[in-house]
Amino acid sequence: MALHPEGWRKSTRSGQRTSCVEVGRIGDGAAVRDTKDRSLGYFTTTSTQWETFLNAVKTGRFS
Repeated sequence: MALHPEGWRKSTRSGQRTSCVEVGRIGDGAAVRDTKDRSLGYFTTTSTQWETFLNAVKTGRFS
């Protein structure tokens, strides 16, 4: 059985902008897609990969 992402959402900080990404749940990980063209699909990460990415963002690693 193939899993499909559920509960897509974008950050409330995005406001009404359309050039954002959305995150959905898939299995025990996350799926990410572009809000401008959802038909392009999405990529998935494991929960560990997603947590690592979020921690890097929160600590300014990409600044």
